[in-house]
Amino acid sequence: MTSTLSPGVAITGTGAPLPLVALPQGELLTVNIDQIPMLKDLVGPGIHIQPLRLDLERGEWVFLATLAPGCELPLHYHTGPAQVWTIQGRWLYREYPDQPQVAGSYLYEPGGSTHTFYCPEDNTEDTVALAWIEGAQVSFNEDGTFHSVMDAVALQYLIQTAAAEQGLTVPYIDGGVNAVNNA
Repeated sequence: MTSTLSPGVAITGTGAPLPLVALPQGELLTVNIDQIPMLKDLVGPGIHIQPLRLDLERGEWVFLATLAPGCELPLHYHTGPAQVWTIQGRWLYREYPDQPQVAGSYLYEPGGSTHTFYCPEDNTEDTVALAWIEGAQVSFNEDGTFHSVMDAVALQYLIQTAAAEQGLTVPYIDGGVNAVNNA
């Protein structure tokens, strides 16, 4: 992890000071998807995750998901907004069967949106999507009873547990300390 930096006067490439105090950045906060192992079945069968950024303090979780045909999540709602960019394949919400999300689709969901995610079994390829979620995903069973909560804290726990069990290093950006974490 990088050390904490103190605010100061930022300068241009020629050494001229900028008129405002800034927080200098010692290094870029970057990860490469090719160096992040795919954590298979991390949140459910057929749902494989590569974490990009987890910010436990802000409740934000950003990840690349590779989704097998036929995978699904229980009915759930998000306490904050969720954004999903579909890179490859196709997925839907059961409540919106006429609005499939396909390669190139960008979806914005305001907090409180309720839906049931699934990838059709007749998909001929895995679906790949980038998701940025703020807050928690609260899931329910078919009878309306509570199922589970997934948020940045829970996802970090699952990542750390899987990494330890499999002897993996899983780099992702830790938003709380502004560093690359190697779980």
